[in-house]
Amino acid sequence: RVFDLLGEAPDGRGPKNLKVCEDERNGVVRVLDLTEAPCADAETVLDLLTRGNGRRTTEATGANDVSSRSHAVLRLTLAAAAGPPRHLTLIDLAGSERASATGNRGLRLAEGAHINKSLLALANCINALTHPAAPKPKFRDSKLTLLLKTALESAAVRLVVVACVSPRSG
Repeated sequence: RVFDLLGEAPDGRGPKNLKVCEDERNGVVRVLDLTEAPCADAETVLDLLTRGNGRRTTEATGANDVSSRSHAVLRLTLAAAAGPPRHLTLIDLAGSERASATGNRGLRLAEGAHINKSLLALANCINALTHPAAPKPKFRDSKLTLLLKTALESAAVRLVVVACVSPRSG
């Protein structure tokens, strides 16, 4: 599922559940009814990021007291003085979970399975794009990879991955 962390559901309870659509003819992937907010400075961007991050789903799991149960995507469109706008996409990926190590059951187990499935789909797409002999990427295997399709396929994209890894204490 895809939620708008800046917009409200019609019933006023939580973020809006949105639909991801692909226009194959024009090569564009869009999220329908997604909130767009104009920002004139970095402080406004940080305020929106903080607001959206505060609405992400977190729960206690067998691995962490506070665990994000979703990925988050922030896409900034930067207006250029000349030429087309540029896009900067920031992604916070939920960590993969080994069910046998976390002891999660029920809803937490299902959430972990969805997280792992989308992380595997992303890894498969990146592998397919970076290895010429690999089969064509299957962007539709996950809504995350479908959302990132345009960025991942672009020859002009610059991809930077930052991993923060911390050993579990205790």
